Amino acid sequence: MASFSLGEPLERILERIASDDPGPAGGSVAAVAVAMAAGLVAMSARLAHDWPQAGEVVERAEALRSLVSPLAVADAEAYANVLEALRLPPGSTREAEVAATLSQAADVPLAVAEAASEVATLAALVAQAGSAHLRGDAVVAAEIAEAGARGAAELVVINLGNRDDARIRRAKDLAASTREALRPLLRPDPS
Repeated sequence: MASFSLGEPLERILERIASDDPGPAGGSVAAVAVAMAAGLVAMSARLAHDWPQAGEVVERAEALRSLVSPLAVADAEAYANVLEALRLPPGSTREAEVAATLSQAADVPLAVAEAASEVATLAALVAQAGSAHLRGDAVVAAEIAEAGARGAAELVVINLGNRDDARIRRAKDLAASTREALRPLLRPDPS
């Protein structure tokens, strides 16, 4: 698997995601999506000039964007480590190495889910209290963050398998609380 960088042009990143290369994959995509959602939150709050909380929300959204962006590369690296362990000969230390790398690989999507949960909460706040003209952007950010949280939580569950691990419960709780943060934004289906 070739190294992956967020400094690559967007079209190249999209091509790499769609290629037969094993990474970047779901965790990296979730991290980038959550970073984009945080950017939308920052923009929506920044443009809500008359909103007293705008500055605080911009600051936190920017911090979350800076935190989650590098997780896209970290996830690709963690997945590469899992693939390397899977290539070890059967027996020897292969099973222990695979289990250890999968456990380490679960930490990255868990961090993505944690950031996504906070981004969704901020997006919901901006959608409800910020500028009405920017509500759509904030709702999009909330929906993207929620999808990122659910996807990242599922990756934690997959990586940890049948283990009795508190990270599985934490990931599931984050996905559920993120969905709950969006509830006030959801409009009834007109059909």
